[in-house]
Amino acid sequence: MTNSFSSLRINPDRMLDTFNQLALIGATGDGGVNRPTFSEAHLAARKWFREQVEASGLEFRTDGAGNHSAVLTCKHLNAPTLLFGSHLDSVPKGGRFDGALGVMAALEVLRTVKESGINLRLNLEAIDFTDEEGTHLSLFGSSALSGHLHPEDLKNPYSGRENFTAGLARSGLTEDGLFQAKRAKESLAGYLELHIEQGKRLERANIDIGIVSAIVGYGSYRMSYVGRADHAGSTTMEDRRDAGQGVAAFILAARETVMRDFPNCVANVGKIEFAPGASNIVPARADFLLEFRSPDENQLAKLDATLMTLAEEKAEQFGLQLIAEPLGKHLPNLMSAEIQEAFKNSCDDLKLSSTVLASGAIHDAQSLVGVCPIGMIFVPSVDGASHAPREFTKWEDCVNGANVLLQTVLRLAAG
Repeated sequence: MTNSFSSLRINPDRMLDTFNQLALIGATGDGGVNRPTFSEAHLAARKWFREQVEASGLEFRTDGAGNHSAVLTCKHLNAPTLLFGSHLDSVPKGGRFDGALGVMAALEVLRTVKESGINLRLNLEAIDFTDEEGTHLSLFGSSALSGHLHPEDLKNPYSGRENFTAGLARSGLTEDGLFQAKRAKESLAGYLELHIEQGKRLERANIDIGIVSAIVGYGSYRMSYVGRADHAGSTTMEDRRDAGQGVAAFILAARETVMRDFPNCVANVGKIEFAPGASNIVPARADFLLEFRSPDENQLAKLDATLMTLAEEKAEQFGLQLIAEPLGKHLPNLMSAEIQEAFKNSCDDLKLSSTVLASGAIHDAQSLVGVCPIGMIFVPSVDGASHAPREFTKWEDCVNGANVLLQTVLRLAAG
């Protein structure tokens, strides 16, 4: 790296202005945003992103999966592309930093490099991936780009087929076109992502940057307990086949089991629906979504088997039928050692403290494992809050992360 490269920094005021503009789109009034994939707010944010890209004199591109990109090409014929970015969609009533910070930082890096006139050996591309949060299909856009999306995945989206196809139509996408987003391995030099930590480790340790070593693997199921509807007043407790009691017992038992036997793992039931759904009727059916995560592949498989056995035991205990439909599984993924070293060197040059840690959340980066080298950095989350309106990262930390991203891009693309 030349001295001119190492002294280059992003424009913090411009990035803040851009970030604040984006945060107004889908704003919930309490500091958060509501931009589920293909919603009106999400499409408005993507339209705004395109306008920002074009106003910056960068090339705008979109693909068959609806991934949106700002592109800065180099002068070398057939040069591969270094990708970096994140996503603009959010969970329902989520925070304004998750995903969005990564995209805004990536855009600011491109603006800075373009203004500097640096001649690079790689094409640069700041990307906004479609549906990282899984409104319809988790890691949807990045899976399509990496070639990991398959026709079978479209048959049972989280949102249901009707909602999924309607969302595609609103976005001008087609199911056949999704698979045209796949990129050849030789066209990609790597993928980098800046993200908020979504936990308390960096804040507690007073460390500026987390260099991600691995992303946890996860599995998920759509599950149901089926019992029998009865009068809630005249049916004794011992005579009930109560699906609600079954799912409640399973959730508590899963919590105890994971905390006792899988201390570095998590399990979550985030949605339950009862039928018939009245206060004076014993629930005949409880439909719920189960997800579990682990940083170790063997441990993930063991956790999967343990939770399924536990679910069957609770079904037998309460006289219920268990229906368990797998929704998908992603194995834990290791980050590139070379990129981790580049991040560390950038932190050292910027005089920022750093540490190596694993990600407990899933990210688009893991979709590109086996396709190109991948790397991630985290910046601190205040009180570890995320997926909620109180999600917050100090702007100084956002700028630090963006400058580490910039310097690492230059190390990889100008070396």
